[in-house]
This record gives sequence, C-alpha cells and structure tokens, in this order.
Amino acid sequence: GFYYFMDAESYEQSPLSRESIEDSLPYLAEQTTVELVFHEGQPIAIQLPLTVDLKVVEASPGLKGDTAQGGSKPATLSSGAVVRVPLFINQGEVLKIDTRSGEYVSRA
Repeated sequence: GFYYFMDAESYEQSPLSRESIEDSLPYLAEQTTVELVFHEGQPIAIQLPLTVDLKVVEASPGLKGDTAQGGSKPATLSSGAVVRVPLFINQGEVLKIDTRSGEYVSRA
C-alpha cells in the first residue's frame, strides 16, 4: 500500500500511500526523478516532471505509409497507462508523454 521515494543525496526514504499519489501512477516508472511535496515536515504528494519517457509494451503494428495526421490507435505503456498514439508507433518504442494531459508528445 506504500510507495517509497529516495532522496538522491541523503538516501533518506519517504513513504507515500497509494491513495496520495494515485493520479500520478499511470506516469510513474522506476528511476523517475520526482519532487516530494511536504506539509509540516511530512511528505503528502509528488510532483512529476512535465514529460516522462515510457516504453510501448502493446500496440497494433504500424504500416508503411502511416503518418502522424492519419489517425491514432491505443497503446499500452510500461507503466500500464493506455494512450492514443499515431498509427506509425510500434511496440518497443519509447515515447514522451505529457504528465499533465496524459497525451503522446513525441518519440523519445
């Protein structure tokens, strides 16, 4: 029920409950650098970077000639999030995802 975040300088670990970071979970991957939000000395939330790089683990294959303007398809990312991506994106590619909107930005 808890996620642990480590300070890269002091190696101090701070636990946060799943409920307190639930909105961030679709964009959270191991080794992602986040900022902890504290209130009265206790961590209460995390602040994600504006974009994160996540690998596509499932997507229908792209076809030759597919373009960015040709439509979109769903793709499942390594974090479990499902986002709409251009038709030319294939499984195994790493994508840049906007953490504010949950939308595809570009290939990483």
